[in-house]
Amino acid sequence: MFIDNIKIYVKAGDGGNGAVTFHREKYVSAGGPDGGDGGRGGNIIFRIDDGANTLLAFRYKRKFIAENGENGKGGKKHGKCGEDVIIKVPQGTLIKDPETGKIIFDMGADREYVLCKGGRGGWGNRHFATPTRQIPRFAKSGTKGEEREVLLELKMLAEVGLIGFPNVGKSSILSEISSAKPKIANYQFTTLSPNLGVVSIGEGRGFLAADIPGLIEGASEGHGLGHDFLRHIDRCRLLLHVVDVAGTDGRNPIEDIDKINRELVKYSPELANRPQIIVANKMDSVDRESEELRSFVEHVRELGYELVFVSAYTGEGLDELVRVTKARLETLPPITLYEAEFSPEDEAVASTQGAKETYVRREGDKFIVEGEWLYNFMGQINFDSFDSLNFFQRVLQKNGVIEKLCEAGVSEGDTVSIYDFEFDFVF
Repeated sequence: MFIDNIKIYVKAGDGGNGAVTFHREKYVSAGGPDGGDGGRGGNIIFRIDDGANTLLAFRYKRKFIAENGENGKGGKKHGKCGEDVIIKVPQGTLIKDPETGKIIFDMGADREYVLCKGGRGGWGNRHFATPTRQIPRFAKSGTKGEEREVLLELKMLAEVGLIGFPNVGKSSILSEISSAKPKIANYQFTTLSPNLGVVSIGEGRGFLAADIPGLIEGASEGHGLGHDFLRHIDRCRLLLHVVDVAGTDGRNPIEDIDKINRELVKYSPELANRPQIIVANKMDSVDRESEELRSFVEHVRELGYELVFVSAYTGEGLDELVRVTKARLETLPPITLYEAEFSPEDEAVASTQGAKETYVRREGDKFIVEGEWLYNFMGQINFDSFDSLNFFQRVLQKNGVIEKLCEAGVSEGDTVSIYDFEFDFVF
């Protein structure tokens, strides 16, 4: 089974609590506080797995929770840090926010990405001893680890994509020019998932090609199999548009080219403008002097595409196809990598999955603002920094806190309190 789109839940470990302990030792008087700090919670880390080309591993396991940090101990002993959780994904996987569809990170080049950070460990009571408070009977609790749901979407990193109607010979061509061994048979929809193959071009070099399962008319609206796999040619630098020039299934090769290109336009106009080479397959079954072949060649020339005649059955033209493809790739820009679309303001609340509600109430002349996401967010702000305060203000604005205060009747100069941080409201 091929799986290339799946939603999972991840949670980093919580930080351990600081300890409240006092030094007790024979012949040592007034040992004082010696509570150790809590350990950091484990992170959620994504890592590229070079041996995978599907998200099948997530079919039955969709929840990943890292280990919590250990609580601090007496004798100034630091709690053990929680173990990180490593989630392995195929290269080319996009990590996206399921609510907005925005890209958080593209696992296309970087080998690792920390999605959720573990909570910080709390301070033990030894940190709170002062000349006037020599016996602190309190410590700091650890903070919660980040948690969220994310959508994993696989977009293969193939440089070359073989597209075309079912049963035109895409898999046969891929098997002949690369080391791939796709299923090949004389019926439609033999290929049910994209196949990858490395095409060698000598001197240890090569390029990665993907055989995309057969498109049909209406694929962009969900017909057939093609709509499920169109995303896998999003990154391709070059498209090899394979056509059954012999018309063995009763189709017209000229109409086939136009129909597939219309589906690409409907799916993505940018993708439709990607460079193409028309690969006229099954030349072993064609009358080379026929009027139909001359009309086909003339149509391809009018479209401005390069044309290569091949026969996957006899091997004719395959070396020429590889040579032409190699030469064309050398003139094209590098493979597409997607920039993150998630802003820091988005990130501020996305890591508090299931607890994004904000509550505003009035107590006299003071407006109290509460919410679990706000409680966690406040720990990220340095209120002595002007830039950090500006970021704090942008997050409140973006996530509707200012709007809720206005609905509650806040006025210029009123006091607003968010977990012991108070400020005068200014429009």
